[in-house]
Amino acid sequence: MSIFSAANQALAQALNDVLGDKIGELIEHRGQLTAVIPSQHWLDVAWQLRDDPNFAFEQLIDLCGVDYLGYGDDEWETAEATGSGFSRGVDAFGPGRFSWEERPEAEEFPNRFAVVVQLLSLAHNRRLRLRCYAPVDDLPMLPSLVEVWSSVNWFEREAFDLFGIVFDGHPDLRRILTDYGFIGHPFRKDFPLIGNVTVRYDEEKERVVYEPVEIEPRVGVPRVVRRDSRYVDNRFEGREDQSA
Repeated sequence: MSIFSAANQALAQALNDVLGDKIGELIEHRGQLTAVIPSQHWLDVAWQLRDDPNFAFEQLIDLCGVDYLGYGDDEWETAEATGSGFSRGVDAFGPGRFSWEERPEAEEFPNRFAVVVQLLSLAHNRRLRLRCYAPVDDLPMLPSLVEVWSSVNWFEREAFDLFGIVFDGHPDLRRILTDYGFIGHPFRKDFPLIGNVTVRYDEEKERVVYEPVEIEPRVGVPRVVRRDSRYVDNRFEGREDQSA
């Protein structure tokens, strides 16, 4: 039995036949096909996916960075926590909730940074997701896809700004969301939740000034649906007594 659904079987077969060992792994999850591409084949695969008529992925919809630091770690209390929403406490020290001196080092997390691309083929009416891990974690770098899909220009700048992923060959790789003097990359998991500095406009100096952060660290815990009495349908309570 095929491991891919009928909708993705033809595309998966074509990817294996044409690209071969240029694909590290093919994964299907919730009907979406993902191809994991080794970094040394990132640019070559992009050109083939765009120009090969078997694929014809002429449109890049999105590119984003991913930081897998602490991926899969469970840091939230659920069953024993109270139901008071965002005031619930957190005992563990997950990503972004540790002291800066005790932050996890990148070398402890292989394949920490990755780039994810969403492609669309109008000719074949199908989609494909690509994932590529940066080979070096202390300076994550991948070839730019600007020459393949020009729409990726600002997406790569965003990933550079927020995650610090460098795109070799990008024509104008600079920050796009944070200030030019901003220090660090705010979407990295080891970036402090309260930030490094606070920014305000100084009327006397007539310019923006940077000052030390004065905000106390605070963790907002997302609501978690639990299997308890609040979610039991009262219509079914006592059914056994009624049928006896």
